[in-house]
Amino acid sequence: MPDLALPRRLALGLLGAAGFHEQAAAQNGAPVTLPGLRQFELASRSGGRPPWRIFLRRPDGPAPSSGWPVLYLLDANAVIGIAADALRVQAAFPGETGLRDAVLVGIGYPTEAPYDDSRRPFDLTPPPEKGRTGGAERFLRFIEEELKPFVASQLPVDASRQGLFGHSLGGLCVVYALLTRPRAFTHWVAMSPSLQFDAELIAQAQQRFAALPPAERGQPRLLLGAGEYEERLAPFQANAGDAAMRRESLGRTRIPSRAREMADRLRDLGVAARFEQIQGETHFSVLPSAVGRALRFALGPDQ
Repeated sequence: MPDLALPRRLALGLLGAAGFHEQAAAQNGAPVTLPGLRQFELASRSGGRPPWRIFLRRPDGPAPSSGWPVLYLLDANAVIGIAADALRVQAAFPGETGLRDAVLVGIGYPTEAPYDDSRRPFDLTPPPEKGRTGGAERFLRFIEEELKPFVASQLPVDASRQGLFGHSLGGLCVVYALLTRPRAFTHWVAMSPSLQFDAELIAQAQQRFAALPPAERGQPRLLLGAGEYEERLAPFQANAGDAAMRRESLGRTRIPSRAREMADRLRDLGVAARFEQIQGETHFSVLPSAVGRALRFALGPDQ
């Protein structure tokens, strides 16, 4: 005898599925927010520049008696989501991760794109100002003189535990900032730094840093890093049509080698500097791993 209940169950299932899809279509979804994350548009009081988009991640619960440690992240449109979720998960299990909760401050731009290609080359490159590049001094003054006080007005911060993270041009900016204002932060993370941008400018900044009295240098801690496939092509790149061009670019920019050399030179000058190679990653795929290492370096126990 045929199972008459089967067609009935199938019909009810189809009706239920149709109703669910109609309901979902009517709602059209809802915006997703990251817990604890807010954004602000903040322009410099000196004028002449559009506002930056500032992302502020506030921890739950009361602040420590010394205030919250803070990690500032450049190119925040590209990395703040990675950092906020990674810290939210890992700070909940400090015995497993060694991470304590902290404030994250992302410095980005009023765009939904991961990068603002018209503004970031100016903000993140050392002077002199030449058209679209060379604005790092103005940018770093904004961070020191305006953004840091703004963050401190929003919640209690620990001035003795302040980190700065940057990748690529952001990594270049981090190295330049350390050399020119080494007491501005305690922990510095420069991943895949574009030190090839103007090697002579960086060499001059390093000489000025070396001439500083030890008290003015402070005790900065620096992590430099780069992906394995910033020295050689990744397997998926080796047989691509642009492989020769990519090999030439890797040989010219020498991002990992320059970063290693910078770590060695600064270590000789008393900076607690080290270089880490990140296996299996290219210049752009390295970002999630780079952010994770920055969180552990800046907010975890010093090693």
